[in-house]
Amino acid sequence: MNSTSLATGQRSLGAPATEFPLFPPLTRGCPKTSTDEIAYPLDVVYDYARVDTRLFDQEPGTDIGRWAPLLPPLDAPTLGEGGTPLVEFDGIYIKDESRNPTWSHKDRLNRVTVSAAVAAGAPGVVVASSGNHGASAAAYAARAGLRAIVLTSADSPPAVQAFARAYGARVVSVPTAARWPLLREVVDRLGYHPVSNQTVTHTGHPFGPEGYKTIAYEVFLQLGAVPAAVFAPTGYAELLYGVWKGFTELRLLGLAGATPRMFSCETAAGGPHARAIATGAPAAIVELGHSDAYGIAGSVGGHRGVLAVRDSGGEAVLVTDDEMRQAQRDLARQGLWQELSGAAGLAGYRRLRREFDGPVVCIGTSSGFKDVGVGAETFPVLENPTLEDLR
Repeated sequence: MNSTSLATGQRSLGAPATEFPLFPPLTRGCPKTSTDEIAYPLDVVYDYARVDTRLFDQEPGTDIGRWAPLLPPLDAPTLGEGGTPLVEFDGIYIKDESRNPTWSHKDRLNRVTVSAAVAAGAPGVVVASSGNHGASAAAYAARAGLRAIVLTSADSPPAVQAFARAYGARVVSVPTAARWPLLREVVDRLGYHPVSNQTVTHTGHPFGPEGYKTIAYEVFLQLGAVPAAVFAPTGYAELLYGVWKGFTELRLLGLAGATPRMFSCETAAGGPHARAIATGAPAAIVELGHSDAYGIAGSVGGHRGVLAVRDSGGEAVLVTDDEMRQAQRDLARQGLWQELSGAAGLAGYRRLRREFDGPVVCIGTSSGFKDVGVGAETFPVLENPTLEDLR
């Protein structure tokens, strides 16, 4: 089997016939098809005719490098990302991404994006993030011997900021509106490689969603089939799109006869993808209300999520914080502690209340340790404990 990348180039998701070389990654969206109002992301193209399908004879395991032919070049070392369990829960399945090295799905993305930084010869990576993305980027940069700058908001959880600092990252809290102009300045003046968004509607790093394809590969092998539906917590929809693309590749390679319906699960406080899908727009920006699900609470959407939902015959689902909290509690009582955002997939499935002709997978994205306020609550000391106190 070929153990090297079969990636050949990039193409615009706004006009797939518009193609570019694989390097450099176009981290500011498609320069030909984007407008002042809509930025179109790039997608990675592969020579699928050269893929040896025996690649899928293996068991799922750690290190997404096992899927190298279907990923961009992996020049950064692994931290053991991937190979997460698929756990049966109340008649459906939870893909528990909290088992990754930094306890979130973002490790799959950052193995790929930090690899691009290494290939580019960049001195470091820069990311605008209030949570999982920043900590994961810092860890993978440290492993690759690169510096990392994390631009976060003042209200991000102190524990998550400490997480990123532990890896040696320069973590700076700045006003939300200042993060992206400062990120672009770090890229332009210091030569750092950007691993988060720089555009008016979300495009992000073109290589990033490729890491999430490996979730689809693993689910396919773990189930022995393609699920009927996948519910994914959705912020910028890189996860949603990457998983969708992974399943479409399985069909393209003749390994599966169908693809699942994809359901974006956004906080009801925002929901830019739900807005775009409802109005037929390629992407949308909405006003954002308050939500404790900070990992998916965003006002800016992107075209990837619209494509994944629309082309799969799925739907955009909006969930409240209370619905996510109930899902979070129920998961924890079965040994699966997710952060509030990470429970959005299960909350979305429950809100839809629909029967499917086949397995349903809800992706749980991150550990409950990442939530705002975790560890702040105190409990009284029992001075003279009795057995009755333990009932």
